[in-house]
Amino acid sequence: MDREIAPEKLRKNKLKNYSKLAGLVLLVATGLLAFRFALRTSENRSSLRTSVVTQGPIEASLNATGVLVPENEAVVTSPIQARLEAALHHAGEKINANQPILQLDKEYIKLAFQKLQDEQQLNQNETSKLQLKLTKEVSELQSRYNIKQMQVKRLQAALSDEKYLLSIGGGTEENVRQAEMNLKVAQLEADQLAAQIRQQQQANAADLKDVGFEMSMQERNLQEMQRKLDQADIKSPISGVLTFVNEEIGSTVNPGDALVRVADLSSFKVKATIADSYAGQLQPGGAVTVRLNDTDLKGTIATIRPAVENNLVTFFVQLDQKNHPELRSNLKVEVFVITSFKNQATRVKNGPFFTGARDQKVFVIKGDKAIARRVQIGLSNFDWVELQGVKPGEEIIISDTKELQHLDEFNITND
Repeated sequence: MDREIAPEKLRKNKLKNYSKLAGLVLLVATGLLAFRFALRTSENRSSLRTSVVTQGPIEASLNATGVLVPENEAVVTSPIQARLEAALHHAGEKINANQPILQLDKEYIKLAFQKLQDEQQLNQNETSKLQLKLTKEVSELQSRYNIKQMQVKRLQAALSDEKYLLSIGGGTEENVRQAEMNLKVAQLEADQLAAQIRQQQQANAADLKDVGFEMSMQERNLQEMQRKLDQADIKSPISGVLTFVNEEIGSTVNPGDALVRVADLSSFKVKATIADSYAGQLQPGGAVTVRLNDTDLKGTIATIRPAVENNLVTFFVQLDQKNHPELRSNLKVEVFVITSFKNQATRVKNGPFFTGARDQKVFVIKGDKAIARRVQIGLSNFDWVELQGVKPGEEIIISDTKELQHLDEFNITND
């Protein structure tokens, strides 16, 4: 009697058969590929890119990305909290320096300014009153001092008279001692008044100094308010093109809100970014080549931002030809940071053959054959690769040769 095979055993048998089949397919594919490589001993010249070895300058560079930005750009912010009344010009228009662009409602700040002016006038009146009061106090003390000085002189004369009377027998020693005592008391009172006058004058000077500080602070507040009033007439700080204008008429703007951006589109710089792993090779003043379309422009690194954002370092390039006719705002460009330079190097055009290794195989064309040769790689950039082990005039294959690396040579056909 037939016995039914367990489902689990059937599943294992199927998996085993599939594994054998997959292994067989892989073996056949590997064999075909190896066979293809073994038979592949020629290439059509039209499928190959080549470069003749030359002698010339070469720069080693780091690749970065960049965008052209105006060299001079100004942002005008709101100096006050106000309502936007009118836009006199719009984005894209050319503008001259000091030309009005926006109108803000300045009534509130005008009232605040007038209030400060009134307070300053009151302060000036209070200061004048204080000066009169302090002057009067010193004047009263000075009058008392003058009277006391007159008393001192009179008592000095009385003392002299008593001494004279004593000398001729008409007076007594008691009268002389009393006269001397009266003179000493008057002199002490005069000295006390003189000290009070000095103290009062010092106190008056301190009080007036405090008032002067308050007046100066208020004056600075007035000047600041006047400056904000003047700035509330939103004008262009430079001649250029309006790249942004806040045209939300009726909206309220706060101090510091950007209202206008003006760019001078006659000169440009490059804002570039590069991986932070290369940050140590960036130096202010370092040479840079900027490529836009088919044009290369020279420049130098002007500034480097210290902060790293999203693993990128931002730096700015000052161009030697900052007003080149092909420069356009926000145009993306290639940036090559020059790290080293050779005036004479054996070089070929850069291409897919270059793997980045310092030692690699290249194919040198000799007639209708391509012969493999080991070379040393020197400096490299986007355009050129320095090769050591080849001679000027030799022709090198610079297209992708990964599939031919197992060969020592192969034929070149013209079919």
